[in-house]
Amino acid sequence: MTEFQFGQSTCQVEGEIVPVAELNLAPGDAVYFEHHVLLWKDDITPMSTMPLQGGIKRVLAGMPFIISVANGPGRVAFSRDATGELVVLPLHPGMELDVREHAFLLASHHINYSFVRVKGLRNILFGGQGMFMDRFVTGPTPGMLILHGYGNVFERVLRPGESIMVEPGAFLYKDSSVTMDVEFVQLTSGWFGGSTMSLARMTGPGRVGIQSMYVHHHTE
Repeated sequence: MTEFQFGQSTCQVEGEIVPVAELNLAPGDAVYFEHHVLLWKDDITPMSTMPLQGGIKRVLAGMPFIISVANGPGRVAFSRDATGELVVLPLHPGMELDVREHAFLLASHHINYSFVRVKGLRNILFGGQGMFMDRFVTGPTPGMLILHGYGNVFERVLRPGESIMVEPGAFLYKDSSVTMDVEFVQLTSGWFGGSTMSLARMTGPGRVGIQSMYVHHHTE
């Protein structure tokens, strides 16, 4: 069991196959989430909904435009009905994080939830992300973001100009300072010709989160 603190509240992550995030919300603290990830809550924990920015664009893109909110005080627990790992990411003031679709579990109310369009036809068709990525931005107050990754999740920190090539379905998150471009790699096999594979080139500076189970947009 691992414990984290945000604001005056605490978060405990426990379980291995399908982990659960259990939060003890203090008065004045809140988290938002999509309703289907709620596992249980105290009967005293107030619930509400919150509209998101870009409502019409979100509807056209098949993304949620109204999200659920749990307000303190009280305990509430969340889980995604899939094997994997819950990644708790403290976000400091001014940080921006880009996240693949369907990976978001919850965020503290100080974090702004928006989205960015994936640029380039090659990235859209072969990048495994679809046309949009979620973007989470902190203002002057720090916050906490929790993501669900399939399999195990590993983080690489890239120096300015440093690149790694990632299987597109393994990408989970990146700092907005990291650029992403899909490249085709030619595989040769002597007399028998070769084949081509697509990989996402991630170029720093910044963090890149990689999940060990490949998930492609058209199969999610």
